[in-house]
Amino acid sequence: MVKVLVTGSAGFIGGYVVQELLDGGHSVVGLDNFSKYGPVKHSYDEHPNYRFVEGDARDVALVTELLEGCDHFIAGAAMIGGISYFHAYPYDLLAANERIMAASCDAALAAHRVGTLKKMTYVSSSMVYESAIHWPSAEGDERKIPPPLSSYGFQKLAVEYFARAAWDQYQLPYTILRPFNCVGVGEGRALGHVEVLSGNVKLAMSHVVPDLVQKVVKGQDPLHILGQGNQVRHYTYGGDLARGIVATLEHPAALNEDFNLSTAESTTVRQLAELIWRKVKGEDVPLRLIHDDPYQYDVQRRVPDTEKAKKILGFEATTTLEKMLDEVIPWIDAAIKAGTI
Repeated sequence: MVKVLVTGSAGFIGGYVVQELLDGGHSVVGLDNFSKYGPVKHSYDEHPNYRFVEGDARDVALVTELLEGCDHFIAGAAMIGGISYFHAYPYDLLAANERIMAASCDAALAAHRVGTLKKMTYVSSSMVYESAIHWPSAEGDERKIPPPLSSYGFQKLAVEYFARAAWDQYQLPYTILRPFNCVGVGEGRALGHVEVLSGNVKLAMSHVVPDLVQKVVKGQDPLHILGQGNQVRHYTYGGDLARGIVATLEHPAALNEDFNLSTAESTTVRQLAELIWRKVKGEDVPLRLIHDDPYQYDVQRRVPDTEKAKKILGFEATTTLEKMLDEVIPWIDAAIKAGTI
C-alpha cells in the first residue's frame, strides 16, 4: 500500500483516479474546493482508505499538511473544461492554475525535503501540442513546436516547466502525464457567470462529448456543431486514463519522464456527432447539421503518438468510443431529468 494525495479529487479525471487507487488497495487523501461543479458525491466517499478534505489547493500550508506521510502526490487540481470553458475564462484559467501549480510545488518541495514524498505526478494536457505542425505528436515535440496560442494550453505547458525546474534546482522527482480528451461520467454543469448557447441549448461548459449528448437528448434538430466537424480528436475513457496515471506512480522507468495517455483511435467531431445521434435517435432519424462558427482556438488536429507509454509502461487505452457512449449517454439523460445539466 502507498499513500497518495490527489488534488482535484472531486473533478472529472480525479474521480476516476481516486477509484483506481482505492481499487488497488492504496490509501488516498483527496483535496477539492468544489469550485467547478459544486458539491458532488462519489461511491467511494465512505471508503475506509479514503479521506476527503474540502479546501483550496492554493493553500500551501494545507497542502503541506496533507502531504504528511504521503508517498506520492498527483497534482490534478485546475480550472479545466472544454473549448467553450477556456474561451469564457482565459485569464481566470491562467491566473488560478498558475497559483495552484506554484502552491502545489512549494508544498511538495517541503514534503520531499523533510518527509516521505517520493515523487510528484503532474497532470498536464494534450493542449501542449496545440500548435503542432506534424502528427502524431510525440513526447518532446512540445518543446520543438511553437508554444500554444490559448492561455489554457500555454498554462499546461508551464506545468511541465514547473516539473522540470523543481527537479533541476531541488531534485524533486516527477512524472508528467498528458491525457487526451477524457470521456466518462461525472462532468456536470460548470458553475460560473458566463452562459454559452449552442442553438437553443445552453452548454454545460463541459467537453464536446457531454455537450453533444445533452443537445441530442434535449431534442436539438438540426444539431449544432462547430465548423465543418473535421476536427480530429482521440477520445479516451476516464477509467483508462486513471489506470495509466496510477501505473506510473511506482514504475521505475517513469521517473523524470513524460507520457501521452490516449487511445490510438482518431475520430472527427462529425463522426462523434453521427455516433451519438444514432445511439440516441436510432438508425431511422436522419442527422441534420448546422455548422456554427468555430472558436478562435479550435485546434483542427490533435493526434498523439502512444508508443512510449505502450513500450515503457505497457499501457494501452482499450475502451472503445461505442462503449464509452453506452455509459455516458444514460448518465447525461439522468442528469438532465434531475435538473443538474
